[in-house]
Amino acid sequence: MTKTVADVMTRDLLTVTPETLLPEAIQLLANNRISGLPVVTANGELKGILSEADLMWQVTGAPLPAYIMLLDSVIYLENPARYNEEVHKALGQTVAEVMGHDKVTTTLPTASLKEAAQVMHHKKVTRLPVVDDQGALVGILTQGDIVRALAESYQDVATDMAG
Repeated sequence: MTKTVADVMTRDLLTVTPETLLPEAIQLLANNRISGLPVVTANGELKGILSEADLMWQVTGAPLPAYIMLLDSVIYLENPARYNEEVHKALGQTVAEVMGHDKVTTTLPTASLKEAAQVMHHKKVTRLPVVDDQGALVGILTQGDIVRALAESYQDVATDMAG
């Protein structure tokens, strides 16, 4: 029987809201030894993911954009708006100010584990929020969940062969 996302996803989730203060979110990540937190509204709508990578700006700060001066004019060699975004992340105080704002790739609980793993591999993501038909967050599928399911399937094969 083919496993679905619902068979292996983590259901008991820790989440934060966009208004959650950053120190609280950081403590949740550290205390629970997880690398990301789903960001949801009060009604359970998924807004994004706060990842460890989003927090690196808090430590490193934002590098100054490369520029050259020519006849008393500043010419930026890269988009200065990106610098503004990086400064905003480095100085952010809430989850909304620091989290990535790219569209989050999600999956449905009815999707096959193979399909979800392919999406994760193709999109280069380590976790997939699982949403229901109305878009409410119902779980999360991580690479660890997939590895545990794989280990379980190998154990089942070994048991069948032994017995």
